[in-house]
Amino acid sequence: MKKNYFQTDWQDFVAHATADIATLGVDGLLDGFMIKNPYFSSEDIYRLSLQILQACGLRYSQAEFISCPSCGRTQYDIERIAEEIKNATQHLIGLKIGIMGCIVNGPGEMADADYGVVGNGKDKVTLYKGQQPFSRSIPQEEACKALVDLIKQHGDWKEK
Repeated sequence: MKKNYFQTDWQDFVAHATADIATLGVDGLLDGFMIKNPYFSSEDIYRLSLQILQACGLRYSQAEFISCPSCGRTQYDIERIAEEIKNATQHLIGLKIGIMGCIVNGPGEMADADYGVVGNGKDKVTLYKGQQPFSRSIPQEEACKALVDLIKQHGDWKEK
C-alpha cells in the first residue's frame, strides 16, 4: 500500500494515516505500506510508521504504554508523569508499562503490564512489578526515577 497525504497539521495527518493503515493491519490484510507527506520529515514519518506497526501487533520497536485518562479520583499529575516515563523508557523494546490514575481501577486495568505506576493519594504513586505492588507512597516527583530503578533492579533495563 502506498498513500500520499497532504495534511499540514501533525495530529490530523496521524489520524488519517493511522485510520487507513491500522484497519488493514489489524485485519491481517497488510503486507507493507509506504506513506508520504511533504509537510513532515522522513524521520517523523518513519517513527509514525513504526508506531502504527506496533499498534497493529506486527512489529515492536519501543515499549508499550497502557494508560487511562485522568478521572476525579486521580490525585497526581498523571499527564506529566506519563510523559516523563515515556521519554525515559520508550527505548525498552518489548516491555509493557502501565500508568494509571487511581488505585481503584488502575491495578486491574494494567494487569498485563510488566511494570506500573498507579496513583494512591495526593501526589503519591505505587510502583508495580507485574500485578504485585512493589513500593507504595512514592512522591510523584520521584516516580519516573523510582520506576527506572525498579526496572534496572529486575534486569529489564537496556541503555539507549
